[in-house]
Amino acid sequence: MRMIKIIKILFKKILFFLASTRKRAELYKKEGVRMGKNCEVFAKVSFGSEPYLVQLGDHVKITYGSSFVTHDGGVYVLRNMGLAKNADKFAPIHVGNNVFFGIKCIIMPGVTIGDNVIIGSGSIVTRDIPSNSVAAGVPCRVLKSIESYYETCKDNLDDTKHMNTVEKKKYLYNKYNI
Repeated sequence: MRMIKIIKILFKKILFFLASTRKRAELYKKEGVRMGKNCEVFAKVSFGSEPYLVQLGDHVKITYGSSFVTHDGGVYVLRNMGLAKNADKFAPIHVGNNVFFGIKCIIMPGVTIGDNVIIGSGSIVTRDIPSNSVAAGVPCRVLKSIESYYETCKDNLDDTKHMNTVEKKKYLYNKYNI
């Protein structure tokens, strides 16, 4: 019986690892994460021990290694001191529509992130982030509006989303004289 349980756990880990970003999102839905349509979840993302406390809107992309933390593990110390014998501390995480998380972000308990938001790689989100913002850092803070972000990068955008990998490689080789 124990061997069957181990095999099931290994199979589940392999399934998550090999899944596409959209399929992985669907698998996380089955684990309890509440999410809207057209979400993408890259490998090594963690929704912690209470995935049902995480709510994602539509068109949310979570890149490699990001973590959603829904509980305060520091209560461990209070329990050991006898101050909060059987206590835990939880808070849900809410993410709006059209949000992008860069690589290895950490989202802490109780945070709400609005619509049309970019969270920069490596950010630790400890407080709410308003809609239409670009935010990054440790701790994460708003750097600029989404409109300002567009203005700073619009002249350097490449129309490549319609290209296959071979076409894109050729285009980038030509652009950068490689």
